[in-house]
Amino acid sequence: MQTPLRTRWLDRPAPYLPVWQAMQDFTESRGDGTPDELWLVEHAPVYTLGQAGKPEHILNPHGIPVVHCNRGGQVTYHGPGQVVLYTLVDLRRQGVFVREFVSLLEQAVLDLLAELGVAGACRKPGAPGIYVPQSALARPRGEALAKIAALGVKIRNGRAYHGVALNVAMDLDPFLGINPCGYEGLQTVDLRACGIEAGLIAAGNRLAEIFSAAWTAAGHQGDAHDASLERPGCPECLERSGAG
Repeated sequence: MQTPLRTRWLDRPAPYLPVWQAMQDFTESRGDGTPDELWLVEHAPVYTLGQAGKPEHILNPHGIPVVHCNRGGQVTYHGPGQVVLYTLVDLRRQGVFVREFVSLLEQAVLDLLAELGVAGACRKPGAPGIYVPQSALARPRGEALAKIAALGVKIRNGRAYHGVALNVAMDLDPFLGINPCGYEGLQTVDLRACGIEAGLIAAGNRLAEIFSAAWTAAGHQGDAHDASLERPGCPECLERSGAG
C-alpha cells in the first residue's frame, strides 16, 4: 500500500538558501520508508544560477541576490506571486523513470491551466517548461510562445528534489534582467497576463493535488524499473544534472 504524499506550505516569503539546504538535508537523511513530501513555497526575490550556468546570462540583477546552486541549467528567477511546488519524492521506490517524472510535473501544470481556462498551454520541444500562445494573453506580443511555468529536478540516489514553478501574479520585470534559462528574448508571463485572477495559495494547493494523484497512479512497484539514473538533459528550466 502506497503512503500518501505529505503536503505543506513553508512560511512566506521564504528565502531561497535555507529552503534549498532543507531540501538537501531531507534528501540525504531520508530512509527507504520515509514518506514523500510536497513543499509549497513563495520565495523572496532571488536569481539562481545552475552549476553549469553562464554568468553572462545575468544581464542586470538590479540588486536581487544571485545564488549559485547545485542544480543543472542556467539562470532563473523566483519571487513573490510565483508558487513553487518542490517535489521530494523517491523515484526508485515508486518505480518511475526521470523522464516520466518530468512529464508528470509538466502535465500537472497543463491540467491546472486547463481547469483555470488558459487556452492552448503546451510543452515546447527542446525547451523544458510550460508555455502559452500569444492568443492566450490579454496583450499579445509577437507570435512566439511565452513561458508561464518552469521546472527542474535534481536526482540524488534515485530521490528527487526541486520541482516546478508557476507564475501566478508577479512583478515580471526581474525576468528582463536575465536571459531566462539561457534563452535571449524569451517572454515570461503569469496567469494574470492571461486574464486569470487566481489566488496563490489556491493555485498551489490545486497543483499539489493534481500532481499527488498522478504520482500515486504512476507507480510501477514490482516492475523492472531503474529510476536511480541521473539523466543529463532551468525553477525556469529542467534542473536535472546538466539540464537546459
